[in-house]
Amino acid sequence: MKKRPAIGPGALGAGALLAILPTAALHAAPSAAPEVRDEVRHDLSLPLRYLVRITHRDHLAAPRAIPLRPIPVPAPLAGAGEDGALQSSMGAPVGTVDGLNFAGVGEGDYGYSDSFAPPDTNAAVGATQYVQIVNSSFGIFDKTTGALLLPIANTNTIWAGFGGTCDNNNDGDGIVKYDRIANRWVITQLAVSSTPFTECVAVSKTSDATGAYNRYAFTYGTDFNDYPKFGVWPDGYYVTYNIFANGQFFTGAKLCALDRRKMLHGKKAKQHCFQLSSAFGGVLPSDLDGATLPPTGAPNYMVNFGRNSLNLWKFHVDFATPANSTLTGPTNLAVPAFTALCGGGTCVPQKGGSTLDSLADRLMYRLAYRNFGDHEALVVNHSVSANGVGGVRWYELRSPGASPTLFQSGTFAPNKLYRWMGSVAMDKAGDMAVGYSESSSKSFPSIAYTGRLPSDPPGTLQGEKIVKAGGGSQNGGLSRWGDYTAMTLDPVDDCTFFYTNEYLKANGSFNWSTQINTFKFPNCQ
Repeated sequence: MKKRPAIGPGALGAGALLAILPTAALHAAPSAAPEVRDEVRHDLSLPLRYLVRITHRDHLAAPRAIPLRPIPVPAPLAGAGEDGALQSSMGAPVGTVDGLNFAGVGEGDYGYSDSFAPPDTNAAVGATQYVQIVNSSFGIFDKTTGALLLPIANTNTIWAGFGGTCDNNNDGDGIVKYDRIANRWVITQLAVSSTPFTECVAVSKTSDATGAYNRYAFTYGTDFNDYPKFGVWPDGYYVTYNIFANGQFFTGAKLCALDRRKMLHGKKAKQHCFQLSSAFGGVLPSDLDGATLPPTGAPNYMVNFGRNSLNLWKFHVDFATPANSTLTGPTNLAVPAFTALCGGGTCVPQKGGSTLDSLADRLMYRLAYRNFGDHEALVVNHSVSANGVGGVRWYELRSPGASPTLFQSGTFAPNKLYRWMGSVAMDKAGDMAVGYSESSSKSFPSIAYTGRLPSDPPGTLQGEKIVKAGGGSQNGGLSRWGDYTAMTLDPVDDCTFFYTNEYLKANGSFNWSTQINTFKFPNCQ
C-alpha cells in the first residue's frame, strides 16, 4: 500500500486543547463564485421492481480489488504522546435492547457471490424498508422482518434504459439515503470507466424503494470524483468528493450542492460546486437526522480533520442566483491530540491473515446532524492509534451555525483489540451509538457496537456488544477492508438504530459477508 503523504505543520500550537482559529491561519479559501453545471441528462424510470426482473446484469468475470486512492494525512505533533482523549477501560455492555440481526448482501446469502472487494457497506432505513448497498450491488429488505423484497441486483440496474455511462457502467462507491423530509430514497453511484467522470443519482417518486425513480447524471470532466459522500439538507442534496486530476493526482476536495427541489419533481437540475486546495481532503457533508429541521436558511455544515483539529465549512446554496451561493471557512477547532491509525495506511492485524486498510486518512461517514430545539449537534468519528492498538475517535460538536464548539470527544480503545471503520449517530433522546469493526492478531475481524446516554460522563462510551463474530480472516494478500459502514436511525420512531458492516464466515479472499442489526436505548420513547 502506498504510504500517505504528510501535510506540513498546521496552525495549532502543541499545548492547545480547545481553540478556534480564523480562516486566514489556514490555507486559501475557495473561489468566491461557485462552479455551476447542468445535469447532462435526466429521465423517469420504470418501477425498480420491474427493472430488477427484466434486466440481466452479469457480475464481474473475475474478482477485482477496488483501488484505494489515498489523501494527505496531517503529521502528528512532535512529542504529542498518548491519545489525548483515551478511554482505556470498558464497563458492562451497553444498555440497549436488541432487535433484528440478519444477513445482508454477501457471500452465500440470497444466492449472492462476491466479485470485488471491499464491499463499502452502506445503507439507509425508510418508512417500511431498509436499502443496503455493497459498492456495486444492492438489496431491499422489509425493515420489520428483515425479509429480502427483491433479488440482489447490480446497482446500475437502477439506470437501466437511461443510456450513457450510468446505464453501461457499474463502478461502485454507492451511497443510499432516505430523505425523511420528502419521504423519498436517494441512491447514487459512480460511472468512471470512461470520461467524463460521472456521478449517477436517482431520487424515488415515492417512499417505496421498489418503485420508479427520477434519474440524473452529473459530470466532472477529467476530474475523477472519488469517494462521494452525500448528505440530505432542506435546500439541497450535498455531496463531497476527493478529486484526482486525470484520475491520478489529488487536487483537493470538491464540495457540491444538487438542486433537491428540482430532482424531487423530475425537473432539469443544476449543481453548484466549490473546489478546495490539495491541503483538504476527506470532507463530509452534514446529513439530517430527526424530525426537527435546521433553522431556516441554515447552511450545510462540512467537516474534515487536520492536525489535532477539525475544520468546519458552511455551504449556503442559492440555485436561483448562483452568485449568492457561498462557502465560508474553514473554522478550525482544536481537539485532543491524536495520531491517524497506521499513519492512514495498512496495519490492522487479523488472525492468520494479512494486515488490513485503516482508512484513517479521512473522517468516517456520516457527519450526522440533529436539531434538538435548544441546541444543534454534529457527531462524527475516525480511526486513530491509541493504547498500543487502534481506536475509534468520536466527536460531538455544538452550535455549528453560530460559534462552533467541541462539546465532547473520546477515543474508544479499552483493550488490545483494534477498532476501526466506525459510524456514529444520535437518537432523538440524545443517546449516541457507534458501530465498528474490531480485530487482532489473535482474533478474526468482527462487528461490534457501543454507545452512551446523555447522562454518562463526558467523553465516555459504555461497554460493547458483538453483533457478529467473524469466522475467518481475509488472506491472499488482499488488504482492502471497507471504506465505510452505516449507522442510521429509523425515521418513524427516531429511536431505533440500524447498523451494517462486513465480516468473513471463513478464511479467504473475495468472500466477505455483511450483517444488519437493530437496537434501541430503553429511555428513547
